[in-house]
Amino acid sequence: MDEARERAALEMAFCERILAKSGENVLRDTLREASEVTAWSHYPPGDVFDPESGGQWYYHSHVPAADDVEHGHFHCFVRPDGAKGPVHHLIAVGVDAYGKLHRLFTVNHWVVGDDWLDASATIALLPRFDMQLARPSYLVNRWLTAVLTRYQPEIEQLIRDRDVVLADRADAADPAAIRGDRSLEVLSSLRIEA
Repeated sequence: MDEARERAALEMAFCERILAKSGENVLRDTLREASEVTAWSHYPPGDVFDPESGGQWYYHSHVPAADDVEHGHFHCFVRPDGAKGPVHHLIAVGVDAYGKLHRLFTVNHWVVGDDWLDASATIALLPRFDMQLARPSYLVNRWLTAVLTRYQPEIEQLIRDRDVVLADRADAADPAAIRGDRSLEVLSSLRIEA
């Protein structure tokens, strides 16, 4: 593992350790201001956006859950031209009910309705996701940034795999139509073993 990924792994552990000292974890801290948690709702409301880096994220859960472990996931984006510019989905970061990293995955275009980019352009945006904000939680922001750095090679491969799945299923007459196919939601996934 290279030096940046090693530092990111240490930062993930540091954030988790500091949260645990206060009886918290990444998930509880993300949801701390929510009076109730409703499937499909964004937490925090209005999402989190860093105007300096263009990084953006929100957390939500589904009913039914993706599997018997995942509580929900963070959708991570970059808006390279600012808050009013195009938004590009990078990766989803699934966590268990204790806020532990469970899986990384990509989704089809219709899922988040972002401004679609192919794999090479999406991968080029990964280093831009750098959440340096105190709110809603400095530790959650830093943890998410560290996850994307620690697992960058794996995320890059998931993004490339996403495009391969779409290309393999595309209709020659209308190759973009597959991105709207609601039967195709998760395009690539990697379970993270603790």
